[in-house]
Amino acid sequence: MSAEIRVPVLGESITSATIARWLKQPGDALRADEPVVELETDKVSIEVPAPAAGVLGAHEAETGTEVSVGSLLAQIANANGAAPPQPASSPQPEKVETPAAPPASTPAPLPAAKRMIEENNLDPKTLGTGTGRGSRLTKGDVLDFLETRTPEPTPPQPTTPKPQDTRETRIRMTRLRQTIARRLKDAQSTAAILTTFNEIDMSAAKQLRADYREAFEKAHGGARLGFMSIFARATILALREFPMINAEIDGEDIVTRDFVNLGIAISSPRGLVVPVLHDADQMDFATIERTIATYGKRAKDGTLALQDLTGGTFSITNGGVFGSLLSTPILNTPQSGILGMHAIQDRPIAVNGQVVIRPMMYVALSYDHRIVDGREAVSFLVRIKQLVEDPRRMLLGL
Repeated sequence: MSAEIRVPVLGESITSATIARWLKQPGDALRADEPVVELETDKVSIEVPAPAAGVLGAHEAETGTEVSVGSLLAQIANANGAAPPQPASSPQPEKVETPAAPPASTPAPLPAAKRMIEENNLDPKTLGTGTGRGSRLTKGDVLDFLETRTPEPTPPQPTTPKPQDTRETRIRMTRLRQTIARRLKDAQSTAAILTTFNEIDMSAAKQLRADYREAFEKAHGGARLGFMSIFARATILALREFPMINAEIDGEDIVTRDFVNLGIAISSPRGLVVPVLHDADQMDFATIERTIATYGKRAKDGTLALQDLTGGTFSITNGGVFGSLLSTPILNTPQSGILGMHAIQDRPIAVNGQVVIRPMMYVALSYDHRIVDGREAVSFLVRIKQLVEDPRRMLLGL
């Protein structure tokens, strides 16, 4: 008796994944719920566990192959002495009586490749032999064909291979990195992005942290009081006053909201991710800090779930942790606004006619000018400046 390992449901609108790596090899003994293979979707990586204990059979798809939801990945022979299932291509002596068949036809393309072939009106025979299991065409094969084909038939031309410099290394982009690249480019192509800037005197915020950091950690189970929670609360209050910045365009409609799902951009080993603080407007400082810390750990470990990354209505990114002094953030579409924080730097400024040295931070708001007017955007950023420069306003509702 054997059990099957199949591609699980990956989330709403996600129908396929790429095999990032096999954690177990054919013949390995497995425990129930032990991770067997890692799948990579457009947003997260998922480890698929063994549904039962036993011995792993042949891999039905290799690393780098795109697989659809429900596809068979491998079988498990139970620990009853049964041999692991053999690959589908293994000789089957029982079938020698099958009448001779005509020359084998082209193996059926994988589901994702089939869709692309149909969408581009291609003849599978013209694509040659696929690189997938059993010579099946993969999505990558179709993409390679589309990128290399010429608009019109031309006589074969002699080509000179590009010389390979031994100092160069070619690394295939992960599915997550490809998605990041596509979404950033889509944002620039679809939204009318404009950025406005301001600067914030961080003296009061720094003093607040110095005065209450230890007491805050003791009162809230070790949660650290950081600048991100101060900016998050200021952003939430400002969005209540300027709700269009928390809205989005859906076709010919504008969708406004009376809640805030706040995305916080985090750098991870796999690339930039933006986990979401759902209903952040209902969170206090401690809850915001604990949630961000949890997301940071999950991003580092690669254990963020799909629901952690969806549903955001506005985002904050902090390039200051890497030393950035100023930048123009790109929208996380379909959101209409993103706030950019930057490094705190002591600078001379004029206060009451006197030149003084203060810890200053440049902040930037990128917004979709299609639904957010300049007056709203500037006023929104000024409001954040007021709240951060005097955090008491957030407690008093001023």
